[in-house]
Amino acid sequence: MAKKSFTLMVIPDHDAPVKRYTIQRSWLTQVAMGVMLVVGLGVAGSIHYFQVAADASENRILRDENLTLRSQLKSVRERIEHIGSTLDRVERFDQKLRAVTLLSDPQRNLAMGPTEPEAGTAQATDTQFTQLTTTETPKAMMGRLDRLSAEATRQEQSLQELQAYFQDQKSMLASTPSVWPARGWVTSDFGQRLDPYTADRVMHAGLDIAAEHGKEVHAPSDGTVVFAGLEGGYGNVIVIDHGYGIKTRYGHLSKLMVKAGDRVKRGALIAAVGNTGRSTGPHLHYEVRVNGIPQNPRKFILEE
Repeated sequence: MAKKSFTLMVIPDHDAPVKRYTIQRSWLTQVAMGVMLVVGLGVAGSIHYFQVAADASENRILRDENLTLRSQLKSVRERIEHIGSTLDRVERFDQKLRAVTLLSDPQRNLAMGPTEPEAGTAQATDTQFTQLTTTETPKAMMGRLDRLSAEATRQEQSLQELQAYFQDQKSMLASTPSVWPARGWVTSDFGQRLDPYTADRVMHAGLDIAAEHGKEVHAPSDGTVVFAGLEGGYGNVIVIDHGYGIKTRYGHLSKLMVKAGDRVKRGALIAAVGNTGRSTGPHLHYEVRVNGIPQNPRKFILEE
């Protein structure tokens, strides 16, 4: 039979007696198992500790990220509210501009939207864009952003139309002959008059502005010179096309300072007063024609 115990002998130095210790095998087994259990518990405890520490670190990171996301979400909500309020103001301003343009120019056809909001539109806008709650879900926010995007696109198209309209008005204003081409005395106005050569009543299609010979003649608005040369009884003549069907004519000139094809700006020097053609003295014959029909130049002149 196998021995059930072990003998441990301790042999000291010198003359001390040898000591013997008997260790039961079962007791040694129990000690070994106890040690293994302690080691196992220590290892398990260490593993658990590191897992808990890692989880705590991860939870701290997640908590920080969550706080950051909450802050960002709050910022996004505030920006959505601000954008919504801005779009609301832009829409009201857009409606006012459209009301002004439609009242001042009823022949224009601005296609984008009515001049007044549809029933409930302003209230719906306020509800959608200004009443934000802290419990709003990301899906709801995405829906809100989609609506904001669609509204911004519509407003952009509307404002582009208004910009084009006002640009057209600016161009038309720049093309309107609104200043005197020369300073002097109006000796013959627009309308019926007695012809100085025949004494017959004839239509005078412009203004005769008496001035000293060689006095400067300036373009009353932007345009393109379409004719510069002799023309029968008008003598030396310049014709400027200002666009929008508007043309101006300058007769009896002593000197031409532009040629056909030249682009001129309002105030540009184009000629000098003269007495060429069928004329009784130095003066400028000035006409304004719209779509070929003579108009009273005084209707366009804004200066005194």
